[in-house]
Amino acid sequence: MSIGTAKPNEKELSQAEHYFIGSHSIVSPISAGEYERIALKKIEELHQEHKVIILTGGSGLFIDAVCKGLDDLPKVAPKIRAELQIEFEENGLLYLQEKLKKLDPEYFLICDQLNPHRLIRAIELCQTSGKKMAELRNQKTAVRPFDIIYIALNSERKELYKRINQRVHHMLKLGLESEARSLFPKKDLVALNTVGYSELFSYFSGEINISEAVELIKRNSRRYAKRQITWFKRNPEYNWLHPNEIDKIISLSEKKMDE
Repeated sequence: MSIGTAKPNEKELSQAEHYFIGSHSIVSPISAGEYERIALKKIEELHQEHKVIILTGGSGLFIDAVCKGLDDLPKVAPKIRAELQIEFEENGLLYLQEKLKKLDPEYFLICDQLNPHRLIRAIELCQTSGKKMAELRNQKTAVRPFDIIYIALNSERKELYKRINQRVHHMLKLGLESEARSLFPKKDLVALNTVGYSELFSYFSGEINISEAVELIKRNSRRYAKRQITWFKRNPEYNWLHPNEIDKIISLSEKKMDE
């Protein structure tokens, strides 16, 4: 999934040591809980030699897992998950979206609406507990043995959308369609329920043409970006900066070390 996930190229990887790049197979999905464990272990190792390390990415749930810890969520009966999976297979993604929207409209706005695994997880938790996700997650933040500087990169909406559209065309030039075709036989895997792949899978299946697929990738990427912004704005500790404000980003780190 190198192109569709914008994996750093060899030049970028050589500029600084990277971790967890190409470390897991798409056939072995990793949960937020597992990521929390391996990330904290790596952070502890790196802090033996480095004062500052960078955790970067776009998945709000995984970031929160490392920085705040996961909530003690209720156990869900296997029967409930199995029933929801059958309902998804019979009725499609829109059915899950509408179901979650009724159960928890606030969480629906910030969740990954194109990921059936995430939708099913939220629905089963709401059904099992009778609570909304905000209530389930309103628990005590875990204490971490390190300071955290939260930085969110953002630009004017018009500029952001322009960059998203340019990125889609750039990925296609790099060979996104060929990469997606090589993954098409495994299209039902959780890891592949991702913007950039699912739209091309619909094209390969004859449901839409290539132009429609490209426009859907752009639209769904824009929608995902909006949900990311909404998610991160829930945390008042974030410093919102333009991607070009490198000096300010560096100064935040230096100021923290001087405290």
